[in-house]
Amino acid sequence: MKKRILAVLMVMVMSSALAACGGGDKKSDAGDGGSSTDGNNEQTQSDGDLAVNVILKTTASEYWGYVVAGCEAYGKDHPDVKVNIQGASSETAYDEQLNIIETNLASGQYDGYVIAPLQADMVVKQIAGEQKPIIAVDTDIDAPEVLSFVGTGNETAAYEGGKVAVEMAKEAGWKELKAISISGVEGDSTATARLTGYEKGITEAGGEFLKDEIQYADAVADKAYASMEAVIQNHPEGIAMVVCNNDDMAIAAARAAAGNKAYENTIFVGFDGIQSACKAILDGEETMSIAQNAYEMGYKAVEACVEAINGGKVDEFIDSGSIIVNKDNAQEQLDNLKSYLGQ
Repeated sequence: MKKRILAVLMVMVMSSALAACGGGDKKSDAGDGGSSTDGNNEQTQSDGDLAVNVILKTTASEYWGYVVAGCEAYGKDHPDVKVNIQGASSETAYDEQLNIIETNLASGQYDGYVIAPLQADMVVKQIAGEQKPIIAVDTDIDAPEVLSFVGTGNETAAYEGGKVAVEMAKEAGWKELKAISISGVEGDSTATARLTGYEKGITEAGGEFLKDEIQYADAVADKAYASMEAVIQNHPEGIAMVVCNNDDMAIAAARAAAGNKAYENTIFVGFDGIQSACKAILDGEETMSIAQNAYEMGYKAVEACVEAINGGKVDEFIDSGSIIVNKDNAQEQLDNLKSYLGQ
């Protein structure tokens, strides 16, 4: 009984606070477990006995949409848990995300947190001394306050993808198995892990990873397009492999090279395995993608947080898995992704 009274008081406090800042929750018509959306990239589940705050790098991309869907699915499966999901407006809106984290930690509204950090080192400082459970998702946070990391083994996944890319380059007729990476945000731990994995896999399989020619494109397509133009200018003879930090960049790079005979057999590798990647692979633009299970990542992260809130022990690393997507299985992957979003 005391728990229910406390839950009611918590909801009243949250409602007052949100009303004060002009961002009150909008309940869905689905009842318990239904989802709703309000401004400032915030999505919420209906009220429950426990409140979990999920703070993502952004909610403004397809990939993060699957993470959101997984988090929401946990809330629907467990109507006693309120799942509040927020994200920055882009993956370079560092201060915006830090402000969200600071505000929510200080609010006292939540029983636990799931965080995908844009700047892990800065988040370490923000969460120092936090007593409530914190789970890192997608990108790890090296801090004692973080009980578990839920995500892809980025280095291992990129390592496996790099090896496959070399074999595909051989099959495409390349003699000089050189690879250039178009990476994400320089210094980002996830981007660094993928770079390390690509380099190891490509080198081990007999390729040459051009480490001194890495292009950083901040994880966005337009910059990746420009980066690929620079690669073409520097290598008019062509490059066997272009390995990218995500699918948007891989697709942009492939389009920048479209119509250039020196690059018609280049292996363009993406990471995430999102719908646009599957379509690009089926259309012959992107060659392959290392697909994360972003939906499972979101679900498992909230699940781990709730387990920790309830006093249970969680594994330090929970691998959400990855697969290689190519023309052979791109349609199957596309169908699965559509089902996650109810399409």
